[in-house]
Amino acid sequence: MTRRGLQILVIGLFLANGLTACGSSGRLPDSGFSYKNLPVADGTVVAGEGHSVLFKGSPLQLSGTGVKVGDHLREIKLTDRDLALVNIAHTAGSGKVRIISIVPSIDTKVCEQQTHQLSEKNRGLDKMVELITVSIDTPFAQKRFAEEAKIRNVTFLSDYRGADFGKAHGLFLREPHILTRAVMVVDAQNVIRYLQITPELAQLPDLDEAFKFARSLVTAS
Repeated sequence: MTRRGLQILVIGLFLANGLTACGSSGRLPDSGFSYKNLPVADGTVVAGEGHSVLFKGSPLQLSGTGVKVGDHLREIKLTDRDLALVNIAHTAGSGKVRIISIVPSIDTKVCEQQTHQLSEKNRGLDKMVELITVSIDTPFAQKRFAEEAKIRNVTFLSDYRGADFGKAHGLFLREPHILTRAVMVVDAQNVIRYLQITPELAQLPDLDEAFKFARSLVTAS
């Protein structure tokens, strides 16, 4: 098997088996999505070269120039669902608080729940801030997911062209060529004010804490 073929096989197995999780489910009254009792990460790791996250206890190395709280969001272009290039620093919600949810792949159970939670459990925060999901999934996959999930209040942006967003923020996992799991809150001046990178890839970020922090920024402005 060629190295490329082996990489594709590893990625397929990783996404099919590694990021799924089981647990008791419960439906929101106004949602068709079944939420699972998935673990939520406690704490964060540092972005960028020389740091790593765990996948079932095994380390995966982060790649790229790491960012931290207090840094500005990098001027990087991603692709929206209509294939237009969008600068992450100048999306439709520029000039107000934004929550950026970063997922390895929307077609896995943990990423799916993370995205539904961003959309459905923000308690009206979506009326005041922009909600963004970034992944290396193709724009076509993101569009299909959003339509099937009936998610209309989240901006989906794809980093599939070269993982430029992941590399510029130190959130790229070169092997197996996906973004790590994270959430950041960016203020109206494009300054990263909150950042959590989950230490274990199979765990959810603490979106409730991110929501709380974003709301405090909105209230203070």
